Parts: sequence; structure tokens; C-alpha cells
Amino acid sequence: MANVFGATSTTEDVLSGINLRGKRILVTGVSAGLGVETARSLAAHGAKVVGAARDLEKAKAATATVQKDAAANGGSLELIELDLANLKSVRACADGLLEKGDSFDVVIANAGVMATPFGHTADGFETQFGTNHLGHFVLVNRIAALIRTGGRLINVSSAGHRYANVDLVDPNFERTPYDPMAAYGRSKTANILFAVAFDKRHRERGVRAAAVHPGGIQTELGRYQDPGRIEKMIDQINQQRAAQGKDPFQWKTIPQGAATSVWAAVVASADEIGGQYCEDCHVGHIVLGDLPVAINEGVRGYAIDPKAAEALWTKSEELVGERF
Repeated sequence: MANVFGATSTTEDVLSGINLRGKRILVTGVSAGLGVETARSLAAHGAKVVGAARDLEKAKAATATVQKDAAANGGSLELIELDLANLKSVRACADGLLEKGDSFDVVIANAGVMATPFGHTADGFETQFGTNHLGHFVLVNRIAALIRTGGRLINVSSAGHRYANVDLVDPNFERTPYDPMAAYGRSKTANILFAVAFDKRHRERGVRAAAVHPGGIQTELGRYQDPGRIEKMIDQINQQRAAQGKDPFQWKTIPQGAATSVWAAVVASADEIGGQYCEDCHVGHIVLGDLPVAINEGVRGYAIDPKAAEALWTKSEELVGERF
């Protein structure tokens, strides 16, 4: 009987008894938090992990324990430079990987920013949409041929997608008043829609894609958030949970937060997770209608809509000036 995992499962729980020797996995954002733990757990079970980060010195310091765990268990970690907020860097990273020519079993698009002050990437895109979505859109599509048959793309999204649908008319907030969480919501919705569209394009060759919500975790990702706003949001979530007869919200540890990425990447059935949104180590249910933003479970219907996914793909190609 298959193990049943949930919100409190850790990376070690979901990888118990699993040998990943011979697997090669790309993880973006390995300089802190979830990215480091994701890389550590996979390498500690024998995988060859390629970790991408903007600041290689920071990543090297953050992954010292990853190297030790990898060496002790037949895995490895190689660091490469990637600045998702600069498409020149993204393309250089992709070109380097293509030139090397080594295939991947899994790509985990983990890196991202959250609730940043209004700003732009090097290419003029709103910071969160440009970094969280467009950077990964270009990287993943450029190296798609390196993903082996039977491989997977895992996009780390968030329950924060509930704050906003994508806006394909005004993606850079040129006419819309900027709100940090709305911008974050747009980018996280885009992560899900990208997985839906990528899965459609590649599943015939045996490559599947999914989006995951790690859960609520206290990492440096939230450094721009107002503590008062976080407290108010948790109060609203707990009111909703109480009305549903559920226990209060609990922060996850980093190993618990990385568990869903790892589960979707190497444990779950490809057919189970392909084109889906996953949370707490299971496929999330689709929620329809105008729900209160405090309800943070499940995936909003607009974020899993195939037509919306195609529209985002077309707009993304237009914005980055490449066809995939």
C-alpha cells in the first residue's frame, strides 16, 4: 500500500526508502530556504543536483551541508549562475546547459520573490511577474529538449495565486495601481498556468508538468511583507478554518515546505500530477466562484484554465520576444 503523506510530511518522509542515483535534477533558487532543502534532500538520496542561483557566493555558503550530505550518499551538487530578473543571464544559463548537453530527469522552478516594492527587471518587466514567471518561462522552454522522456517540470507556485489572476492587458502595472500581493498573486497564477500549458505540449513525449504550493513557511522570501498584514491574513484564515471545523493555521518547517516539491518531482505518479496543482503532498481540488481571499486551500479555477494558459503562453512569447 502506498504511503499517504500530508501537510506535516517532510522531505525525508516522502523520500524514505527511495534511491535517486542516476537521476539528474535542476533546482533554481538554491541560495536559501526551500531551494536549499529541496537540493539537499534530493542529493542526499543519490541524485546529481544542478543548483542555480543569482548569488553564487551566497549559494555556496548556504549549500555547504548539501555537499556533505550528497558526498555521503552518492549524490552531488553543482552550482550555476542564474539571475531570473535578467533575460541575458537566463539565456546564458540555458545556452551553457545546452552546450554541455546533459539531460535532466526533473526541473524544479523554485526560485522567486514575494511582495516586493514596485520595480522592474533588467528587461523592464514588473519585478515579480518578470522574475517568478518570465525568467522561468524562458529558461525552461530553452532547455525543454534536455528533459528526458519520463521527466517532469515542477513549478513552485503558492496559495498566494488566490490574490489575483494574471492581467495580460497590463502585466507591468502601467495603468493599474500597484499592490505587492496582487502582483505576487499574478506571478503565482502564471506559474500554475505555465505548468498547464507546458504539460499539454510535452505529455505526448512522456514529460509532465505540475505546480505546487509549499505551504506557509517563514523564510527570507517574506522579508518585504508587513508583519501586521501577515497577522491579519492569518486571523482571517483561522476564522474560515474555524467555520469549517478545521484546526488553526500552522506554519510549516522548511523540510515540510519542500516536501510537496520533492513528492511531485520523484514520488507521485506522473499521470496523477500532470497538469495539476499540488499542496500538502496531494493534488489540490479546484475551487470555483468568488471565494473569500482568506480561503487558502485548493486552486482557483482561473489558474488551471487551459484557455487562460494558452493566452498567457502567447503573451509571454510576445513579451520576451521568443517563440517556443
